Amino acid sequence: MSERNTVMRSLHDLGLAAWFGGSLMGAVGLNKAARTAVEEPALASRIASIGWAAWTPVNAAAIGAHLVGGAGLLGANSARVAHQSGVGASTIAKTVLTGAALAATAYSRVLGKKIELASSPDSEDQEAAADHPMDLEQAQRHLAMLQWALPALTAGMLVLNALHGEQQRPEQQKAGMLRRAASPLAMAGGTGLAAVRRAGHHRAMTGHC
Repeated sequence: MSERNTVMRSLHDLGLAAWFGGSLMGAVGLNKAARTAVEEPALASRIASIGWAAWTPVNAAAIGAHLVGGAGLLGANSARVAHQSGVGASTIAKTVLTGAALAATAYSRVLGKKIELASSPDSEDQEAAADHPMDLEQAQRHLAMLQWALPALTAGMLVLNALHGEQQRPEQQKAGMLRRAASPLAMAGGTGLAAVRRAGHHRAMTGHC
């Protein structure tokens, strides 16, 4: 019988949900609301940037919770990652997507800060923005692309999370373990494979994990 990981799973899932939901809401709602309410592009960009800045601490907490929960689940399922066919590949894919989402989130905040300072009426803020190597128009173009990249990346992580849930089904675990065990044994001969299958059948009949 497997051990429960309710706390780690809750941190993992709630953090990812907030990360995805916040990025999607910002792209669909916050940015559009700022552009609709204010005709001047620079002021609209500043309003949107201030809104994103207010969300940043919550987003950082959500990302932190997701990473802590993910690390806990990875440790708890290390045997499955190593021995169940398909789990290692999906774990690597999710790790890659997580790294890309983290990089996109950090870069988006840098661009947002640049836009916030450049559109500020304060001369000191404008001078600070001028020290940034990227000009305002380029920052706005990059941010416009990233605002959709982030929901796409985190949505991909949610899909892989769903796949991990399917891979934890008892029948999927048994089938995955047999496929992984059968791969080297099939090259050595059929007797070993038959033994693995008999062992899997015995576990299924007796109810042992």
